[in-house]
Amino acid sequence: MAIDTTETTSASPTAHSPLGTRLSTRDKLVLFVLCAAQFMVALDFSVLNVALPVLGKDLGMSQSALQWAVTAFALPSGGFLLLFGRIGDLYGRRRLFLTGLALFGTASLLATFAWDPASFLTGRALQGLGAAAIVPTGMSLLTTTFPEGPARDRALGISGTLLSLGFTVGMVAGGVLTDVLSWRSTMGLLSVFALIVLPLAPGLLPESRTPDRPRLDVPGAVTVTGGLLALIYALSTAAERGFGGTDVIVTLVAGVLLLAAFVYVESRAHAPLVSLPMLRRRTVAWGNLGGLVTFSMMSTVVFVLTLYLQETLGLSAFETGLVFGVQGVMSAVAGVYAPKVIGRFGARRTLVGSLAGQGLFVAGLVLLNAHTWSVWLATAAISLASMCHLGAIISYGLTVTSGVPDEEQGLATGLVTSTQQVGITIGIPLLGVLATTSSDLLAGVHTVLALDAVIVLAAAVLVATGLGRDRSRPVEAEALGLR
Repeated sequence: MAIDTTETTSASPTAHSPLGTRLSTRDKLVLFVLCAAQFMVALDFSVLNVALPVLGKDLGMSQSALQWAVTAFALPSGGFLLLFGRIGDLYGRRRLFLTGLALFGTASLLATFAWDPASFLTGRALQGLGAAAIVPTGMSLLTTTFPEGPARDRALGISGTLLSLGFTVGMVAGGVLTDVLSWRSTMGLLSVFALIVLPLAPGLLPESRTPDRPRLDVPGAVTVTGGLLALIYALSTAAERGFGGTDVIVTLVAGVLLLAAFVYVESRAHAPLVSLPMLRRRTVAWGNLGGLVTFSMMSTVVFVLTLYLQETLGLSAFETGLVFGVQGVMSAVAGVYAPKVIGRFGARRTLVGSLAGQGLFVAGLVLLNAHTWSVWLATAAISLASMCHLGAIISYGLTVTSGVPDEEQGLATGLVTSTQQVGITIGIPLLGVLATTSSDLLAGVHTVLALDAVIVLAAAVLVATGLGRDRSRPVEAEALGLR
């Protein structure tokens, strides 16, 4: 089945090179627009973290209410991903991408000039809704514009690098902007990104959608969106108050029941929101497991290391930012070389190896102690773990989307990005709370890091077993033009 992509031919890398490895000026601009939007959303996940105490005092938010600055964004951004990915498939990915950009930019301005907690949280929630439209449509536009093979590998490599780099840059930029200007400048930075990308996008991005438009699976949309919203709320709230609260228990159970109902609904729907046969694909199921683990466990490591560096070693927010700045640089380096590794060994082998490497380097962080030299161990280990993490991000995206028809790319990338969002959300509540509630912070950090490493290494074994032997011949990097 063909997709309606009237501009795709002119934007496709295959028009410029038999191997599709050289990108024209237009290709590069398309990639810039899509990657800048993804970077902007990744930045939003972390840029506000350091500024939360200052923000709370300025807007009169209590310490317990500050969690909503994060939760208000996470709820819609994670809850509506699958729904918006499918809507983009049916009614136009570019149209929904542009709508999401406009909403995100407007919401960022509202958050920048917020006058009370309600206006600020409204801005954050609308940012999350815009992100839920931008991320799956942006990824599916990327995978339908750049054909499967070296061109897509390179595009996803750049996208994955900027996704990881955006999270790290946000932590550094958030501290600097808050100290030099104010917390409002962190939100203002996001609106500037949106204002840069939005005017460029309409003339560059090709429209794409499925040629036939089946009716939207409303029951599936209601159950999966409600289930994800309930699950993300429960886990985000548990990060602050623990799992014993009535609202946490009720929403956690409701989330599980709604997701179970979603599976039942999809098994009987004529035009399901999620194709269960797709979920039964080994590459989709096990690839997404690898993505869920790499995101959730790395977000946990970053969280507990932030506590360790400031509370145990006494580093300032700026010095802590420098540690993560090194991590960001090394992630960028990994993004350059990851496509070469994938071209040589294949996405599946790279995913398994990257998970194993991430787990081993995180295990090395268990050696951290209260001596100042530990900052060098922390910097080296988190940087090397992040390089492996970046390899896992790129290779799991390729594993999940490879071989998927163009008309289902929005669904596949929606699953990929849902995994990212849920992974970032659940890691800290599940493990990070062990550090924050421990009477001995250093002992709590050691416990979290040890469990983190075990989970990642176990996932590497499970993914390797689940995917089985990769019988496809890895393409030599030299043949791909990547050397």
